[in-house]
Amino acid sequence: MIREAQQLLEQLQIIHGAIRDQVLRASEEMAAEQLSAIVAEQAGDVVFAIDRISEEVLLKQFARLAERWSFVLIAEGLSEDGVAVFPHGIDPAQAELRIIIDPIDGTRGVMYQKRAAWILTGVAPNHGSQTGLHQIELAIQTEIPLVKQHLCDSLWAIKGQGAHGQRLNRLTGEVRELVPRPSQATTIAQGYGNIARFFPGGRAALAALDDAVVEALLGPVQQGRAQAFEDQYISTGGQLYELMMGHDRWLADLRPLVPMLKQTGLCCHPYDLCTELIAREAGVIVTNEHNQPLDAPLDVDSKLAWIGFANAALAQQIMPHLQRLMRTHHFIGA
Repeated sequence: MIREAQQLLEQLQIIHGAIRDQVLRASEEMAAEQLSAIVAEQAGDVVFAIDRISEEVLLKQFARLAERWSFVLIAEGLSEDGVAVFPHGIDPAQAELRIIIDPIDGTRGVMYQKRAAWILTGVAPNHGSQTGLHQIELAIQTEIPLVKQHLCDSLWAIKGQGAHGQRLNRLTGEVRELVPRPSQATTIAQGYGNIARFFPGGRAALAALDDAVVEALLGPVQQGRAQAFEDQYISTGGQLYELMMGHDRWLADLRPLVPMLKQTGLCCHPYDLCTELIAREAGVIVTNEHNQPLDAPLDVDSKLAWIGFANAALAQQIMPHLQRLMRTHHFIGA
């Protein structure tokens, strides 16, 4: 178990607030062309100038955290393998914790001021390099709002204690409780849900699978009638938030099952899914493509497919059709 989990959570909330505020200041002061300048390429993905801003705050804040806890920190950009140890110089095997973080999940949306991004952090007891997602016991995700957005949310969970949240009014400083409430709908009809297809390369196959799932559940398209809706939110933390808050009924990100996307690395990684504990604590069903619990080492390289359902009834209704159609469309083996 994590030592002083509540105190650690409070410190992570401070760190998230510092990253959020710094990115907001940069977004207010700098043009989109400056924030979106490419400064590096790592693990098949690009690093933008806005990412460097968050990383600077991250390192400074986590150095302070090391005054109380020892940990292995995992994040893109920290080093060649995405790993740093705090306090510096200690043996990684002796560290108490493994902390995995994505300082900006949804970079592309927020740097162009199209949609809010999220800071994601998951914490597990340190069991070495094979410490996995399933061992995360504390998770927190904090919204990085658009400049024109005065409300921003934060959600967190300690394993076995449910999901919690708060909403900050940036104009007044008022903080209110925020209670996650996943949808209790028992049909996808007239609701939001989709298969993620953010980037060129495989979008046609993913869209065809998406259409096939909806048709299997609701029947053929009816002229003049929209059966269901989709929302391509380019942020895994944002997608989990939409499920937790009752906005979406189901979501699937199957990019690692598309050869071109897997080769380019444009897939979900463990740091993108490090807060799925919060969704599960809120009642959301989260699985891999084989309807099994998510798991992967806490690293910056593993590629993950995941599926989320707002409730068990939707999971039981959708998953058999989705798995059958994934086999038919050659996403998974027969």
